[in-house]
Parts: sequence; C-alpha cells; structure tokens
Amino acid sequence: MKIGICNDHAGFAYKIKLVPWLQKKGYEVIDFGTDSEASVDYPDFAHPLADAVVSGKVDCGIAMCGTGNGMAITLNHHKGVRAGLAWTSEIARLVKAHNKANILVMPARFVSYSMVQHMTSMWLQTSFEGGRHQRRIEKIEQF
Repeated sequence: MKIGICNDHAGFAYKIKLVPWLQKKGYEVIDFGTDSEASVDYPDFAHPLADAVVSGKVDCGIAMCGTGNGMAITLNHHKGVRAGLAWTSEIARLVKAHNKANILVMPARFVSYSMVQHMTSMWLQTSFEGGRHQRRIEKIEQF
C-alpha cells in the first residue's frame, strides 16, 4: 500500500517519526512535506496530497497540522477526497468504517505521538462498512 503524507510546521515532529514507523510496517510512503518546523501555509502541502489521492498516485493519505482543521478543510475541497479529522483511535476507526475517509487528519498540537500511532494503526486496519454508510457517501459527492 502506498500512503501519502503531509504536514505543516506543527505536524513536522510527528511526521519524521511516523514515516519510518510506517515504512517498517511495509508501507510505501510519499512525503509531500513540509520538511522543517519553519512556519508554512498548510494548503501548500494539502493540495498536492489531495491531488495524489484523487489521481491514484497514492492509495490513501495522512495529514497533520496544529488543530487538523486547516488540513481537513483544504483537503475536503477536492472532489473525491473524504478527509476525516480524528483525535482518538475510535474516531479514526469510525471515519474509515462509516465515512470511507481516504485521508486521516490528526491535530498534532492536541494529541501525543503515541496516540498518532494508535489512530494511524486503527485507521489503516479498518475497512469501510458499506450498507447504509454507502448511501450517505453517495450523497456527499452529488454536488
């Protein structure tokens, strides 16, 4: 599986730990930046990740910024992206199981790195449940 990852300055410290952790688990990771803690604008990194998910260059994505909201808002402007913001493992599971999220967004300033690992594991291991949730997903993209 090929995973795209992006972050702003607030998510950098977690990303540099998460990428090798994912690679050790056998995932191929494409890093869309940023590559330091210097202040940057999150849309500059969210848009390329969203494009990669929509085009199929990557199978799914992970994004991190301070609150997660900026990334989620930007990512969800792309047709075909369902970016889900999670701050617990159960929410990470549900954004995949119920919302078919193809990008997991996490708030780096509000969760521990350990929680980032747990949420990422839960999200990657979870399958979309379909059923009534599929009907709802179809209604999202009708506009």
